Amino acid sequence: MEFSAVAKILIVFFGVLAASRVRVPLGVGLIIGGLTLDLWAGKNLQSLPFDLLQALLRPELWLLTITITLIMEVGHFMASDENGRTIVSFARRFGGKHGKAASLILIPAAIGLVPMPGGALFSAPLVGRSARNSSSSSEWKAAVNYWFRHILEYWWPLYPVVIVTLSIFTLQTWKFMLLQIPFTFVSLTAGYFFLFRHRSLSFNSDDPVEQNLPGIVQVLLPIIIIVFATLLLPTFFHTILPGLNPASWKLLSMLTGLVISLVIIWRGRDNHTRKMFSDIATLKTVNVFVTLAGVMIFESLLNSSGLIPLAGRELSIARVPVELIIAFLPFLAGMVTGIAIGFAGAAFPIVAGFISAGDISMQPMAALALAFSMGYAGMMLSPVHLCFLLTVDYFSASFLKVYRYILPCVLSIMGFGIILHLILQTFARN
Repeated sequence: MEFSAVAKILIVFFGVLAASRVRVPLGVGLIIGGLTLDLWAGKNLQSLPFDLLQALLRPELWLLTITITLIMEVGHFMASDENGRTIVSFARRFGGKHGKAASLILIPAAIGLVPMPGGALFSAPLVGRSARNSSSSSEWKAAVNYWFRHILEYWWPLYPVVIVTLSIFTLQTWKFMLLQIPFTFVSLTAGYFFLFRHRSLSFNSDDPVEQNLPGIVQVLLPIIIIVFATLLLPTFFHTILPGLNPASWKLLSMLTGLVISLVIIWRGRDNHTRKMFSDIATLKTVNVFVTLAGVMIFESLLNSSGLIPLAGRELSIARVPVELIIAFLPFLAGMVTGIAIGFAGAAFPIVAGFISAGDISMQPMAALALAFSMGYAGMMLSPVHLCFLLTVDYFSASFLKVYRYILPCVLSIMGFGIILHLILQTFARN
């Protein structure tokens, strides 16, 4: 039986998602899926090792691995007890006695500056403590912690999903951030409207402010350096290394900022601080590396298979709205995997391939706005999202009742993503 190019891509995509549901590591599933597509496209077994070797030798793969390793190390610094207390103290000061909602929003959002698996569990005790005298339900507290913990993940450059997205889409970092930052404001507005509006917050916020903590600027300085390096240095690397591609220039820029930040962290640590890179060989770290490698190898093998241009022509001839595929695949991947890098790694190579196919007219930023918002929505609604599971468990809340709180917020993001997609696509046609 002969399958179309579209069918082959979708079958492999669903196969990768199905494998992840039976605990096959996502990275392993993506590598197998990429090899399957390469073979299914008509390549012989002799050419397969060559294509795989080409994928492994891509400089972006190794730059991405090193970058994520250093980001995780910065994350350990940010997640230390002392720095965590500094961030919470700042959030409470900023909220003030009459800004209780602002305090509750800022605590999980500030902890969200640090990308880490199950990060909502770090902010949950802080939210619970701040709202301990509130008459609000456990489900409401869980929803507040879960929702606001993720409002920066659209664009914050330390998140693996942002780094992977920038590696897949040929888009300048500042343009990507300009496109994505409005989603954070929509998240804040939707969260306040649906979670705080008309709610009387009677909890006690008179906890004493802890003394002898490092200043907030001192704590955030490494992250500030990384962000500025990511934004300002790609042009420099373009000039001195013109043979590399844009993804490599972006990664080298971030890597430079990370190295400077880690030097500052290393020089400022005391004898009681954990040894740097002591967690590099843990199972969680290895799993992150395998996932990243799988994403990059899958993208490379998908391109070498030649199926994407064929699929683009098939969709054009059949007059299938490509918007449906661009919206549906990331949403499903986010729902099934429950992680941001899951919807980006499994779906974005396919999305990027479709919009670059000659027979499909799609503005890249319009496609990205739609794909990212739908993938994010699927991730936030996923019943296997680790942050969701840990938050619900911590507050002993009901799954369904927490869903009732966050569903309107998620729908707001989906609606904004669709509107932004239509606006960008309309302007591109005019």
